[in-house]
Amino acid sequence: MAEHAPTEAETHAATEAAGHGAAPHHEPPTAWGLDPGQWIALAMIVVFALMIWKRVPAAIGAALDRKIATIRQQLDEAAQLRAEAEALRAEYEAKAAQADAEAATMIERARTEAEGIVRQAETDAAALVERRTRMAEDKIAAAERAAVDEVRARVATAATAAAERLIRDRLDAAADKPMVDATIAELGKR
Repeated sequence: MAEHAPTEAETHAATEAAGHGAAPHHEPPTAWGLDPGQWIALAMIVVFALMIWKRVPAAIGAALDRKIATIRQQLDEAAQLRAEAEALRAEYEAKAAQADAEAATMIERARTEAEGIVRQAETDAAALVERRTRMAEDKIAAAERAAVDEVRARVATAATAAAERLIRDRLDAAADKPMVDATIAELGKR
């Protein structure tokens, strides 16, 4: 091959470039006529074409649909659980209210029964005091009667003994006869 001599314009351009310290301008590398940006675009087109050919968007859509269905099912279960929880809460609140009402009724009933028991105890105590008072009075009266009877019996015994002594001392058989006759005569008149 023959060397070709540089033209004056080429020499002048090379000197100016060397004088200013600028690097010589290089063309970007190309392969089959495509620069790097075109290769990237071509690679993206190929990737997208493969994704469409292999139905990746449909698979992604199906996976998302399954995930949505799962989430929807979980939301439905959560809503159902919440409804059940609210029903249970309402039921327990109703039971608590009923228990409170029953407790208030029981307290009122117990208070009424306690008042009745106190009234009955007061009545029973008054009756017991009255009965015991009567019994004590009866015992006192019986003791008084017994004492009076005992005193009478002693007095009668003492009188009988005194009368016997007097009669023995004052009366003899001769004085006895007119008294016995007078008593018989008086009995005969009746």
